[in-house]
Amino acid sequence: MFNNLTDRLEGAFKLLKGEGKITEINVATTVKEIRRALVDADVNYTIAKQFTDTIKEKALGEKVLTAVSPGQLMVKIVKDEMAELMGGVESNLDISANPTVVLIAGLQGSGKTTFSGKLAYFLKNNKKKKPLLVAADIYRPAAMDQLSVLAGQVGVPVHIERENKDAVSIAQNAIAFAKENGHNIVIIDTAGRLAIDEEMMREVENVKNAVNPHEILFVVDSMTGQDAVNTAKAFNDKLNFTGVVLTKLDGDTRGGAALTIRYTVNKPIKFVSMGEKLETLDVFYPERMAQRILGMANITTLVERAQEQFDEEQSKKLEKKIRANNFDFEDFKNQLAQIKKWEYQRPPCHDTWCWKGY
Repeated sequence: MFNNLTDRLEGAFKLLKGEGKITEINVATTVKEIRRALVDADVNYTIAKQFTDTIKEKALGEKVLTAVSPGQLMVKIVKDEMAELMGGVESNLDISANPTVVLIAGLQGSGKTTFSGKLAYFLKNNKKKKPLLVAADIYRPAAMDQLSVLAGQVGVPVHIERENKDAVSIAQNAIAFAKENGHNIVIIDTAGRLAIDEEMMREVENVKNAVNPHEILFVVDSMTGQDAVNTAKAFNDKLNFTGVVLTKLDGDTRGGAALTIRYTVNKPIKFVSMGEKLETLDVFYPERMAQRILGMANITTLVERAQEQFDEEQSKKLEKKIRANNFDFEDFKNQLAQIKKWEYQRPPCHDTWCWKGY
């Protein structure tokens, strides 16, 4: 993801390679290339200009230490400003209420139903919650079937009323069911459309008003670039959602949506999703994403992923078998399966402070 943007930014930083000090001329040249890279990544030109103007102002105001080259300093400034543009700090999901009602909204094809399943998996396994999935998409029969399959994979119940054509009553009935059966999270998957229309907006707004959700998450396909930002603005005007979810970050993502959606709607990005597997949902950390875009190592995420896959009890048993010389092919097979499950792709630069030599 973001490969093209990363390459373009690297090219911009190389303009400062070998420079002994920061000057107005070499900063202006670098900033111009950064702005071009952002616009090419489908970042709104006005936002790109404001972003690079801030970088230029900070770069010219910095004193370069003997241990830090101008290129290294520029990378740090860009990383800090990029993280700030995307929200600065992570925003956690509010799951304090019992039950907490989470409303999922977005266009058809954005990955709402898949995300609903992933969120249930995340809350069940990471937060030790007891979720209930709700099929409130009354127009697409496959959505109910898909959610039912996902619920089975997660190991949580799903509330489906196939004959009911009123999304509001389905949501209300599901919340009543959750209260009676001890479910402390209710995830409502609403209908999407191929484009924004009044009927769609009215229906999801009616569901919102009826159930008064604690969280409203807008799911957006990050591959749609600046169109995703415009769609988010339209939804936010109607729903005043609490957070954004970026899906399909494993695709050919240019980066425009991830970089500017927070700035445009003034709502935090709460989750990012990659692939179809249930465990491929991550809390959104602006600084880590900025590091990723700049090709810097994301050691924190690497360690967290490793910890998720690490089974201490199994490791102790394996150590005893190896010491007793009883390690067999079945043990080897289990180790390979654990490695395969850990699908984290290392960034090109393995040292957070190596800066690729700039």
